[in-house]
Amino acid sequence: MERTEKKQHKFGLVGKDISYSFSRGYFTQLFKEQGLAGYSYENFDLQYISDFPKIIKQTPGLQGLNVTIPYKEAVLPYLDAIDDEAAQIGAVNTIKCTRDGLIGYNTDIYGFRKSLEPFLKGHHKKALILGTGGASKAVAYVLTSLGITFQFVSRKPGKNQWAYGDLGSESMEQHTIIVNCTPLGTFPNIEQKPDIPYEELTSRHLLFDLIYNPEKSAFLREGERRGTAISNGLAMLQLQAHKAWAIWQQ
Repeated sequence: MERTEKKQHKFGLVGKDISYSFSRGYFTQLFKEQGLAGYSYENFDLQYISDFPKIIKQTPGLQGLNVTIPYKEAVLPYLDAIDDEAAQIGAVNTIKCTRDGLIGYNTDIYGFRKSLEPFLKGHHKKALILGTGGASKAVAYVLTSLGITFQFVSRKPGKNQWAYGDLGSESMEQHTIIVNCTPLGTFPNIEQKPDIPYEELTSRHLLFDLIYNPEKSAFLREGERRGTAISNGLAMLQLQAHKAWAIWQQ
């Protein structure tokens, strides 16, 4: 009798310094719960995005990838097609591997919107987006769709962006949503935080941190001390991962 090999269904995460990542544990548990034999998920920790094609060539059975910091924008030239929303944003965090090539999507949109909406109140009209990387573009897209105006804040501000030193009493009072899209405060550097005037925070503010490790970053602790609403990025991650799984199964 001929021996038949089980088909392998491989998935993974592309990023840099990602040993801490949520995704591998999440999907490994998902495969176990659903009894999916032959399904696996691994981290592809790349020092340079130029190594990305090697993953595709050297990983038989690869069906889908997640993409995280710092490659959500840098991966675009390696894709064969991009979903409309991801193209508008200019950043991809999910890739489906098909016979016709690599297709890029952005499920951060879904994850951020669904996790932000429960916290929104009538006075949340303006936002500050801290950081200008790939994740910040999905945040900006969602805020626009919700009718919330925003201002990017960066250590190296570009055109129409603010520096952290530009933030003062008036700008903090007006912008009652503050979203941290930087990696500052991620484990193990848990005492780091964006350089904003925390003394200007009030109970009208909402602080949302895309970081999820630690559960409560230094950024969120500063807000909590002053009575702000706070949320970390865990729910967003779970929601975007759920959406990515749905895309891979299509």
